[in-house]
Amino acid sequence: MSGSALKRITREFAEISANPLEGVVIFPIDADMFKWNIELTGPKDSPYEGGRFRLNLTLPETYPFKPPVLSFATKIYHPNVSNDDKGSMCLGILRSDAWKPSCKIVAVLEMARGLLLEPNPEDAVENSIAMEYKNNRANFDRIAREWTRSYAK
Repeated sequence: MSGSALKRITREFAEISANPLEGVVIFPIDADMFKWNIELTGPKDSPYEGGRFRLNLTLPETYPFKPPVLSFATKIYHPNVSNDDKGSMCLGILRSDAWKPSCKIVAVLEMARGLLLEPNPEDAVENSIAMEYKNNRANFDRIAREWTRSYAK
């Protein structure tokens, strides 16, 4: 199975490299096409603006039949990213029941960057941050900017 997975992953990597996404840089870790480092630049007009966030993307050997795993290596104040050393991300497309073999890595990366522009407090991993986002947006933005300055250099 991993031979066909590798072929698909290599093709998707080439497509993304040929048409880079704004604010997204990708590169495999030690030439292992199943493990990528991702760097997301915080979008303009967001509390993450100016930050450089490192993420890890791990693709299963059964890709595209099983979803990749995407996690933040850079600490981030966000309702959809766990506030621990795992940096687990709550992204609907990555759920086993939502993932389809027709989904592509580029869509995962676009959605991850989109969450920096517009968090989804209704699908939160960090409920207290989600409540703050909904009820005290100014404070959420202030803390997110502080964390971006501190951790996303």
